Amino acid sequence: MRLSEETKQLLAERVERPGYDRTRPARRIVHLGIGAFHRAHQAVYTDDANRAGGEQWSIIGVSLRSEGARDQMAPQDGLFTVTARSAQESAPRLIGSVGDVLFAPESPDRLVDILADEATAIVTLTVTEKGYLARPDGSLDRGNADLASEADGGAPRTIYGFLAAAMAKRRAEGRAGLTLLSCDNLSENGKRLERLLLDYLGDRDTALADWCREHCRFPNSMVDRIVPATAPADLDALEAAIGLRDEAGVFTEPFRQWVIEEDFAGPRPGWEAGGAEIVSDVRPYETAKLRMLNGAHSALAYLGLEKGLALVSEAITDPDIGPLVSRLMREEAAPAIAAAPGQDLMAYADALERRFDNPSLPHRLEQIATDGSQKIAQRWLATLSDRQQQNASCPAILEALAAWIVHVRGDGAPVRDPLAEQLAELWRSAGADSIVDALFGRDGMFADQWQPSDADLQFLEQRVKLKSA
Repeated sequence: MRLSEETKQLLAERVERPGYDRTRPARRIVHLGIGAFHRAHQAVYTDDANRAGGEQWSIIGVSLRSEGARDQMAPQDGLFTVTARSAQESAPRLIGSVGDVLFAPESPDRLVDILADEATAIVTLTVTEKGYLARPDGSLDRGNADLASEADGGAPRTIYGFLAAAMAKRRAEGRAGLTLLSCDNLSENGKRLERLLLDYLGDRDTALADWCREHCRFPNSMVDRIVPATAPADLDALEAAIGLRDEAGVFTEPFRQWVIEEDFAGPRPGWEAGGAEIVSDVRPYETAKLRMLNGAHSALAYLGLEKGLALVSEAITDPDIGPLVSRLMREEAAPAIAAAPGQDLMAYADALERRFDNPSLPHRLEQIATDGSQKIAQRWLATLSDRQQQNASCPAILEALAAWIVHVRGDGAPVRDPLAEQLAELWRSAGADSIVDALFGRDGMFADQWQPSDADLQFLEQRVKLKSA
């Protein structure tokens, strides 16, 4: 029997319930890119806020590319469970904060109407790095096929197309602006979204761009929770444990963190009830997360796949990889971070190592290795550039970078990357002797992200040749 509003009373007693009336009138959050991470993170914080009382909020989840999330959640009336796993416990919790889920290509007009509705105050996003359609230099990729279709008058396909159509309606109907809250792992994600959206609007309607600049807000945020992909066997075990079939169930670690810049266009949920931190400056937390947690994750992924490993917990306990990743966090990334008062980066590294070594959380390396070309600039190259200014080397990051270079050749684990074909072709044309220069040399693909020293180039060339032999 499927989990739903009608059947939820049949859940096992061990499942923690929301405890609030989901039928009450609520303000609305529209979330673009609803997937496992959102369900285990922002939806949980909003559920906590609703449990704490006060004004109630309901999330409309939107899948932009796949019908999967809609098919999982809509038949369940938006209900799903989150199970926090550790060596000590496995605690399922029913989440009631998602009211509905849409598949955008199927109902684009309805989505625009919801975004423009006066009940909607906040739009959150987890669309991954590639969902922002940015070029390596940070500008809008105007050559993108979906953007070109919108420019020719086609129906909205991108986050910018939907937001632009909704803002035009809000302006025409005299409604308030929106808080647009990026929850993706991007440096200064709010400001990046603002810049790209204003570029998009500026190409089409400068008056609307001015309205957006005046009435909307784009707070930066930092999110942190490890959420592995859910396997079919996980859902089977969950059904046996809770008594109902939950096709949208997610499994995660007990730890979670959300740091949000205090910059809102209007009302917001009391996310502090779930432990969210509302601060004046997110950057120190964001930088630590991107360079230490995410940087370590990517190193574990490419170095672990190179050894034939499958899970984060296997890679962190490997006698070669574990110490190298510890050095990456403690001796290379941390010294380049300007910590906030009270922010203990060594304690953070300790906590990360404990989280990585959680055998109850099967976090697959192939999942982390996805879209590497979109991630390495923030996770590794920024640290390399900063440490270069400090006249310091980063052998651990360079070792991981060499593993990524060999990975994208495509001879080992599957390469899931928007630039996979371009990188494979670069390998075919450059070969092991020149691939490092083609990527990171003076005229290389990533030349605007990091200018390596001769010693760094030589180190990378040696390691790539050895790994690719």
